[in-house]
Amino acid sequence: MNAVTEQPPQAFPTRYWHSLDDGRVECDMCPRYCKLHEGQRGLCFVRGNQDGKIVLLSYGRSSGFCVDPIEKKPLNHFLPGTPIFSFGTAGCNLACKFCQNWDISKSREMDTLMDQATPAAIAEAAQALQCRAVAYTYNDPVIFHEYAIDVAQACRAHGIKSVAVTAGFVCAEPRAEFYRHMDAANVDLKAFTEDFYHRICGGHLQAVLDTLVYIKQETSVWLELTTLLIPGENDSEQELDAMTRWVVENLGPDVPLHFSAFHPDWKMRDTPNTPLTTLSKARRIAMNNGVRYAYVGNVHDKQESSTYCHHCGQLLIGRDWYVLSEWNLTAHGACNRCGTPCAGVFDPLPGDWGARRLPVNMETFNSAR
Repeated sequence: MNAVTEQPPQAFPTRYWHSLDDGRVECDMCPRYCKLHEGQRGLCFVRGNQDGKIVLLSYGRSSGFCVDPIEKKPLNHFLPGTPIFSFGTAGCNLACKFCQNWDISKSREMDTLMDQATPAAIAEAAQALQCRAVAYTYNDPVIFHEYAIDVAQACRAHGIKSVAVTAGFVCAEPRAEFYRHMDAANVDLKAFTEDFYHRICGGHLQAVLDTLVYIKQETSVWLELTTLLIPGENDSEQELDAMTRWVVENLGPDVPLHFSAFHPDWKMRDTPNTPLTTLSKARRIAMNNGVRYAYVGNVHDKQESSTYCHHCGQLLIGRDWYVLSEWNLTAHGACNRCGTPCAGVFDPLPGDWGARRLPVNMETFNSAR
């Protein structure tokens, strides 16, 4: 059957689970370890107990497909300026009160998953739309692990790279399998205290730190971090100092950090927006602690969104929102003034996708081909 028109399964078998003595099954995908009776679903909503086994109920179904600028993920040092084919499913394995994609990640309606596509269809669409990579985003790919890996394998056969946009809350064994198929990742380091993770996200900090160390030390995946700074919750100088020192000591100075502005949403509508001064403060603390590439996000600030040579200070990549302006890298990704390499994955020339956003209806797209 043609991969583009094939109907994907609705209850896909998984292997990260085990049976309990009381008749329940325990999911081993993430550190929530949901223990489920027959017919129950985990907190993520898309993994559940069916016939005494954990199955994935969203395989092949998506909340939407779109071609985005890669800088929107955000990735500033991975194929700058190129378009990336993006999609997600529904649900999430964390419970962040500030979620800014809550209509997708907190959905308990399978009708959210209106579009569908096989892995082969996604790879073919990405290639036809001249995307260099596919992003597993909008909600966390941890919970649609099997679907994401199958898509990544199909993409790799077409020379298309895979990017995970994730909170990094995952167990060791599935983590190792997942990142064998990824080329880049942006991980949300939501805060640097266990209290924040427990009280506001329903998770644990150490599991995320373990993922970051694993990606950096055990894989060749290009890694960038994002922290959404929430006034009064995770934006103190002490916490930012501790977090950025940990990043340099454990991940190295070349991992880019993105400090993004919060806006009131979901269950934190009474919390004010993050001021630009807070983002600038975080960037300054990071760079004083040895982080070579630190950025502000969700705000318009060309200076603090651009990339500079950490040796001579020259502007290497100018960014005005998602539009690239100046480009002062050599064909090998080094500063064209002093020759110092800029950490990242770069083409000899930047892409020119800019700020465009192109929604893709897979049924319409496939029928038009």
